[in-house]
Amino acid sequence: MTPRAGYTATIFLVDLSPSMGTTRTLDLPPGPNGEPRTKQVTHLQWSLQFAMLKIQEMIFNGRKTDQCGVILFGTEETDNVVNRKDGGYDHITEFIRIAQPNADTLAKLATLEATDVAGDPIDAIVVGSETLHQYLATKRTWTGKLVLLTDGESPIEVEKWELIAKKVKDFNRQLTIVGVDFDDDEIDFHEEGKSHIKRENEIFFNKFTAAIPNSVMGTLSFALQEVTKPEVKQTRSALIATTLRLGDPDNNPLEAFEIVVKTSKCTALTRPTSWKRFAPRVCKPTDSMDVDLAPSRDEEGLVDSQKMVWAQLKMRTEFHVEQEDEDEGNEDVVDADSLKKRGAKVEKEQLVRGFKYGSSYVPCPDGQFARLSTHKGISICGFFDADNFRREHSMGEVQYVWANPDSPQQQVALSSLVKAMDRLNMYAIARWVTRDMSDAKMGVLAPCRFQKVDCLLWVQMPFADDVRKYTFLPLQNLTNRKGEKVATHPYLPTYEQMEAMDRFVDAMDLMEAGEKDDDGNQSPWFDTRISYNPAIHRMKQALFHSAVTQDLVADPLPQPHVELTKYFEPPKTVLTRAEAAVDNCRTSFAIKKVPKRVARPRKNDHARAQDDDDETLLLDRVAPSNHPQSRLHSQPEASGSRSQSQTSPAVVKPVIPRRDDNSATDPESDEDVWLPSRKKGAKLPTPSPEPGIATDPQRAPGRIIGMATPLADFKHNISQGDVVSKAVEDLGWAVKEVVLRPFAGRRHAEMITCLEELREVCLQEDEIDAWNRYVSLHYLLYDLEAIGNSILRELKMECAKEPGNPAFWGEIKKRKGDLGLITASEAARYGGKSNILDASMEEFWAI
Repeated sequence: MTPRAGYTATIFLVDLSPSMGTTRTLDLPPGPNGEPRTKQVTHLQWSLQFAMLKIQEMIFNGRKTDQCGVILFGTEETDNVVNRKDGGYDHITEFIRIAQPNADTLAKLATLEATDVAGDPIDAIVVGSETLHQYLATKRTWTGKLVLLTDGESPIEVEKWELIAKKVKDFNRQLTIVGVDFDDDEIDFHEEGKSHIKRENEIFFNKFTAAIPNSVMGTLSFALQEVTKPEVKQTRSALIATTLRLGDPDNNPLEAFEIVVKTSKCTALTRPTSWKRFAPRVCKPTDSMDVDLAPSRDEEGLVDSQKMVWAQLKMRTEFHVEQEDEDEGNEDVVDADSLKKRGAKVEKEQLVRGFKYGSSYVPCPDGQFARLSTHKGISICGFFDADNFRREHSMGEVQYVWANPDSPQQQVALSSLVKAMDRLNMYAIARWVTRDMSDAKMGVLAPCRFQKVDCLLWVQMPFADDVRKYTFLPLQNLTNRKGEKVATHPYLPTYEQMEAMDRFVDAMDLMEAGEKDDDGNQSPWFDTRISYNPAIHRMKQALFHSAVTQDLVADPLPQPHVELTKYFEPPKTVLTRAEAAVDNCRTSFAIKKVPKRVARPRKNDHARAQDDDDETLLLDRVAPSNHPQSRLHSQPEASGSRSQSQTSPAVVKPVIPRRDDNSATDPESDEDVWLPSRKKGAKLPTPSPEPGIATDPQRAPGRIIGMATPLADFKHNISQGDVVSKAVEDLGWAVKEVVLRPFAGRRHAEMITCLEELREVCLQEDEIDAWNRYVSLHYLLYDLEAIGNSILRELKMECAKEPGNPAFWGEIKKRKGDLGLITASEAARYGGKSNILDASMEEFWAI
């Protein structure tokens, strides 16, 4: 079991002897330009860094049962519990009494300075031990710790030290001695030029800590590294009583049983510290929300009577009624007793919960619907083979399920169940209800056997509604527009490329890239148990450093601990081993460095067309959407008339983007291969859409008609200028794309309307040949001389194969009088020409 967190009282014994004022130079992280930086600190300031880091950890955890105090030795005055009771033990002061630490604790420590009086660390240990003994007299289950911070340069009275060590041992206190530049064999550190007093004191401290169990001594530099080392926060979770049942004890007690169990957390998710938001405001210096007490000054340097402070922003929720525009002035909607103006405030008690149902909401007051009748406990629904457990389906945190510690009978019963499941390699499906009438959770119970106790592990599993299955096109299969499978293509890897990548993956294997074990075998390089979250620990380090540092420029944030960054880069041995495989991949895939694209300068984010009237305008290039067309869109009427198009002076022509010459992997024709999304080509320098203009996501590049609202786009483009031919061509394309898509039946009526409008425009605008060609393309009726063999044969093959859309053609036949080919006689009435004879119409519909 993990030891109980908190319930610890720690006293820091700080040496203020004159030698603690000796200065030393510490290295800082490099500057912005890589220049080396250092700072000067005293031995006392360096030692207090360790105490502050330990105290900050207590403040960060926020436990009321994690307390500390500070006793100084080497002070000019005397104030301690032993002196007040029996006298003696001079120059020892209880600086901070034992309590839960806060920011004031750190501020007081930062004010300490070395004195001219030498202190005795043994006397300080006696005073600290007695102080802990008196404070913990009523807290028998608490742990007492003593932390001694010294440089060992002051004389020590070692008479009767065995009795002192025995007393500390009898009180069950833990002693930690942190010395400035103490010798440490574990890290192979030995100070040169050590004084005789310090050398003798270190020998004595080694003997003294050896006589006290759970006591250690070390050097300060290593202690600072260890205290900043990332560690997993381990706590002992509180036990929650519940019942584990199998069967139905209420209705069939002879074939069911219940075991009284208790649950606790096995894992807990940890997130980085959340940020608080602050905003400046002007207030009086005595304001209780002040977080910055420095006086503000105006531009002339005079103290301002109104001080600028930073106040924390807190969330406040208010509810207001928003009246719809169409309801304004409607007396039937809003009566005289209701809220009369927009934005009226509503109290939370006046609100009811509701569910969204389409575009409206269904109110559901509390208690209106009966909840599922559930009973507290864990009910086993059945068992299954452990090999069938889907680890990727586990949700949330893992929980322990223990037998009642106070009942041996319950412990034997649960242990029997665990042993049986373990022997048969079975898991259990269980239903957990935390309290009566609460929502049930489904999960899995797995047997877990420790050395002296058996238990179950619980993890929540998803319901069928929580599981989503997404299908993707296979990467190894590529088909063209004809439906034929493509075997060779730049998007398909060759055998040599597959082999090169296999060798690269094998070379980067980390399972045998770690250190050797006792048997000489290579261990895995990555271990999840010692892999720490950089966001959590680095932010924690920054928080601790900023809390005790006045100037972050002069004293910047130290480098992260090596344990935090050791998995940032792959091991060098693996990189060396994989060099040949990397070169092989670079050659096989023809990898080249892509030059950085230089953005063209634009004015106001727009590409301006030249003033020359003969300059063609570029069409918007909008990426097609991946969403299937499955909704019948309304077709708003376009403003303007066709007559206006004849007087419009603008000439709009489509511009095809030029392909990059250095593209070695582009296919010969993107139209030949069907892919989920088209490869992005060079962007056209088209004007950016103005704010408020909706861009059709289903408009293909180079098209002026989209598939979302084709009729509205068609009417709009016809009214704009001389783009009739382009609009007719693109509407025919849009109709063909829509009717050949899945769920096209929902838009049959819309597409028939589009064809009627298209036929009328072709008659009036002398685009008769285009209509006859597109009707032939859609319905497999063609004129070989006008259209050509290759297009018709390819289209006939595509439309005739599955799935096609024969239902749409059936609806067209019902309206053959309005949607047939434009014959010569009908074209003559509009001043046009057609090569379709009236006698061929029956043959047309018979095909």
